Amino acid sequence: MTAMATGVALVLTACGSGGSSSNSGSDSGEVTFWDTSGPNESPVFKKIAEGCATKDGYKVKVETQAFDGALNNYKTAAQGGQGPDVFRSEVAWVPQLAKLGYVADLSDTDLAKDTSDFLEAPLGSTKYEGKTYAVPQVTDSLALLYNKKKLADAGVEPPKTWDELKAAAAKLGGEKAFFLNNDAYYALPFIYGEGGDLVDASAKKIVVNSAQNVKALETAKSLLDGKAATTALDATNSYSNMQAAFSSGDAAMVVNGPWAVADYLKGAAFSDPANLGIAPVPGPSAGKGSAPVGGHDYVVRQGTKAKQSSIKFITCMASVESQATIAKELGLLPTRKSAYQNADVKANAVVAAFEPVTKVAHERPWIPEGGELFDPLKVGYADFLAGKKDAKTALDDVAKAYKEKVVTEYSIG
Repeated sequence: MTAMATGVALVLTACGSGGSSSNSGSDSGEVTFWDTSGPNESPVFKKIAEGCATKDGYKVKVETQAFDGALNNYKTAAQGGQGPDVFRSEVAWVPQLAKLGYVADLSDTDLAKDTSDFLEAPLGSTKYEGKTYAVPQVTDSLALLYNKKKLADAGVEPPKTWDELKAAAAKLGGEKAFFLNNDAYYALPFIYGEGGDLVDASAKKIVVNSAQNVKALETAKSLLDGKAATTALDATNSYSNMQAAFSSGDAAMVVNGPWAVADYLKGAAFSDPANLGIAPVPGPSAGKGSAPVGGHDYVVRQGTKAKQSSIKFITCMASVESQATIAKELGLLPTRKSAYQNADVKANAVVAAFEPVTKVAHERPWIPEGGELFDPLKVGYADFLAGKKDAKTALDDVAKAYKEKVVTEYSIG
């Protein structure tokens, strides 16, 4: 997942609009692209990248980077003036890399000229302090994924509220009705659904321990206490346990994103892909669910020797045609509005089901520290669900950790 950062020096040495010929002589014509996608996705991205290079007359070298170490590897390389020309950045990394000066300011290039076709939420992740540092690649959010046969056999409709889920649980095997992942990102639908947030960036306030968030966490735990859900008390294995439970048919419902679908379709419960149902995440009341926006962006490394070729590369990779191919072959969600009108995209059941979810996805705070907000929340959320702390105490501890280690200049409350 690539990130983009500020590029004052780059603007000085390679200024002018992308695609201009004034700097073409200094362009190496060779683009190294760090792809942070998983093994299900990287062959498709590589094929598209090589096609773009052939079409537009430059060379491309695609190198896969394991997601977990990609950000640190990029920062280490960029700090020494090395690394890829183009990086696939997780959306939360962009403002961090921009602040550090590790990605190029693209505001004066063709990439930032007409962005009206991009969805508003993913486009927001490309900005930092009013400037453009990235181009949206794919977007995602969380949805309620369910086993159609299990729900139909039980005479249960996909729940629109958490209370509906609790009421239906008895017909779905009690705790086997829903697997609750105790990771921080998966707490966000509860938090956003209650009108809460982690920080108020405009006011520079830490609001993670608000009354809304206390209620949100208590709603999540009520699913466990009401025997309507199960979780893995060991936070390290929560995600893998959730994947296994849903894939095998042991759990009837989970909350997850489009990236998980390829793995689910390998499971016994979904040997028939049509058995996988997708619906908006439930909320405290019907229509009040609110899942976070996620996804990935393309960024250009500050100081690249191939800026013009990198701009051509991103233009092609982020085109409607490329996005349609990615959606068709991988079920990942386009960031361009017009891509959803493509016949192949419309025919992809996963993309079609997630499209309405992306339209109401809740923007995260696009601040340099955004990615660092999750680790303290992960600890607090897991401790609360395990019964080690009450919700207020757990969230007060998260707020304290934010103040001490993450957004030190923010005030609490």
